[in-house]
Amino acid sequence: MTKTILVTGSSGLIGSEVSLHFGLRGWNVVGIDNNQRAKFFGKSADTTWNKNRIIETLGPSFCCLDIDIRDRSSVFKVVEEVRPVAVVHCAAQPSHDKAAEIPFDDFETNALGTLNLLEAFRRYAALSPFVFLSTNKVYGDGPNEIPLCETETRWEFSDPAFKNGISESFTIDQVKHSLFGASKLSADILVQEYGRYFSMPTCCLRGGCLTGPNHSGVQLHGFLSYLIKCNITRTKYTIYGYKGKQVRDNIHSGDVASFIELYIDRPIPYQVYNIGGGFDNSCSLVEAFDHTKSLTGYDQIYDYSDAPRVGDHICYYSDLSKIKQHYPSWEIRSPLSVIFEEITTSWKQRIS
Repeated sequence: MTKTILVTGSSGLIGSEVSLHFGLRGWNVVGIDNNQRAKFFGKSADTTWNKNRIIETLGPSFCCLDIDIRDRSSVFKVVEEVRPVAVVHCAAQPSHDKAAEIPFDDFETNALGTLNLLEAFRRYAALSPFVFLSTNKVYGDGPNEIPLCETETRWEFSDPAFKNGISESFTIDQVKHSLFGASKLSADILVQEYGRYFSMPTCCLRGGCLTGPNHSGVQLHGFLSYLIKCNITRTKYTIYGYKGKQVRDNIHSGDVASFIELYIDRPIPYQVYNIGGGFDNSCSLVEAFDHTKSLTGYDQIYDYSDAPRVGDHICYYSDLSKIKQHYPSWEIRSPLSVIFEEITTSWKQRIS
């Protein structure tokens, strides 16, 4: 009997990658996506092209439902009828800048929408693994309190306790999260609690910079995709604070999907994992400019604002020790060079 997986935000970066990953392995995929990204960020963020790409690739094994996860009755109806053997919950309002403009939409999408899904699965599919795409923003600006050293192109942790990056034991309290960070943290805690309280196989993936060639990057979300798009289209990119030396770890969406498959095959209940590229896949903004120029031949057009984004990280990369200990066969297969090459090629094809 063919297995069915439910994927929310199925037209987004991770949702589309997960849909294709499982669909190409013989699963039926039920997607939930109402193209809310276009409503949040405008026409340039529209993901219809990505939905059509999945439909063309998977054919009848994929269906996408135009449902808002804030609509509890619709969510309950889908889960009751489909009874999926797993869910990967990617749907979100993803920008910590945008959240301050739309606090109700942000919280209701990220927190209430997650609660609707959790309760639907508790009632109708409680033994099915529930994978939630959380965020490193649950740690707020706490990482900025770690002592740093400045190099020519980046900020680095100077405390040897953080040589491998931020672990899951890092505090989530008494820090500034942004409203987005607070709504995602609310969802993160709910996912953990449903796992512990109701003995459900739940998992929170606290992502670094999740990226890849199928990202509809915009100014307020998806920095690497948007940066490369700006370079190719000769559009001005704005650096917000920290001399452009702020550091992020980047992980290809395919590497995220491969971990999700491992978790679904062998779920460890109510776990939290930091998932990102780690130090080896980290880069600063100014380093990203150089990486991109090496592929396009263009200098980055940019301006600079002294004011950093509220709650933004100066330096962040994921400590992958726990995730590799629990799932030793998982590895980062796409190095930073491949990520830049694939995103650059994708934008050139989409823009032409």
